[in-house]
Amino acid sequence: MLDTVDALATPGVSRVSDYVALLKPRVMSLVVFTGLVGLWLAPGHIHPLLGAVAVAAIAIGAGASGAINMWYDRDIDAVMTRTRSRPIPAGAVAADDALGFGVLLSIFSVALMAVATNAVAAALLAFTIAFYVFVYTVWLKRRTPQNIVIGGAAGALPPMVGWAAVTGDVSWASLSLFLLIFMWTPPHFWALSLFCNDDYRRAGVPMLPVVAGVPATKRHMLAYTLALLPIGLLPTLTGVVGWGYGIFSLLAGLVFLGHAVRVWRAADGDVAPARAMFRFSLAYLFVLFAAMVADRLLLG
Repeated sequence: MLDTVDALATPGVSRVSDYVALLKPRVMSLVVFTGLVGLWLAPGHIHPLLGAVAVAAIAIGAGASGAINMWYDRDIDAVMTRTRSRPIPAGAVAADDALGFGVLLSIFSVALMAVATNAVAAALLAFTIAFYVFVYTVWLKRRTPQNIVIGGAAGALPPMVGWAAVTGDVSWASLSLFLLIFMWTPPHFWALSLFCNDDYRRAGVPMLPVVAGVPATKRHMLAYTLALLPIGLLPTLTGVVGWGYGIFSLLAGLVFLGHAVRVWRAADGDVAPARAMFRFSLAYLFVLFAAMVADRLLLG
């Protein structure tokens, strides 16, 4: 299939915006925000300039992962309605150029983190990129419905990278930030897969609704969202933030659980609750990390 896509999508002159699109800027924005919050919450001190460079390195690393992911997935992107307008299948960027761009940015981001902060943060960033590319994109995505469950670790690591940029270590406190995103990821992406089920089936991607069916997916979403309630309290229990955040997290988690219940009870073919849950899930993670900052600023 890759040869067919490469033959059909003959790139013309690429624009800067095409290369920006390779970086998956919408995904990157959430990654950068959680990494920034991890850096800001970490005990200790980092010079503001070096902190800004560390956040930039996280952003560049996330974008590099996205570019390599688009290079590898160009065949399935071409047959999915949601992704067929991406730069490579649309013929805006040559596949080899996208790969080279991603690899160079990966190396640069890790080197930048190492120079600006410390070896632990740089190693965590390198591991994040490698995990997303080799474990999730190459190994898991096309082989198992657990692709999102295991692969979600890559998207959950940026707060730990930001934390390590300040402290030079990994702690239970930073792991609590990791676990929050890790447990959030499956119901977030399974909600997407419910209303993009035909796309994934056509592309041969074994998302949970394709392999196990819609009812089983809804049960999994409900279970994970229920488990997210206590996980959301971990930043409070590990002392990262106080109970102002903890109470807010519990309330937000109950709303998220309410969405999962509506998805579970929805009739077959009714994807409106899944769309609503997907939209809320984006706001949920952003607002929870913003609440951590607010808790620290307002309540100490």
